[in-house]
Amino acid sequence: MTRGYWIVRVDVRDAEAYKDYAASNGAAFAEFGGRFLVRGGRFEAVTGTARARNVVIEFASYDDALACWKSDSYQVARAKQKNGADADILIIEGYDGEQPNVGIAPEPANPASE
Repeated sequence: MTRGYWIVRVDVRDAEAYKDYAASNGAAFAEFGGRFLVRGGRFEAVTGTARARNVVIEFASYDDALACWKSDSYQVARAKQKNGADADILIIEGYDGEQPNVGIAPEPANPASE
């Protein structure tokens, strides 16, 4: 079973309202096995637009990630923002398939061609 993720990009407009939300959302994440992989931190937008804060939360499955979003406990926490942030949130299924070049040794350098 592939894992599920929340990918969140946020611009906080009301720091106090956002603090209330952040202080209460952990109960929902714990209930559904959510685990922060990214929570703020340094970043550089190398293409496209960015928001001030980025978050990635991992769940055991896509269904768990979606259930957390729909849960009463998360919706209660979300309501505490009082429109204190603009956010883009994706709930997405992870990928467990083949990766590029996995198991293929790199070609050795040919000193004669240098």
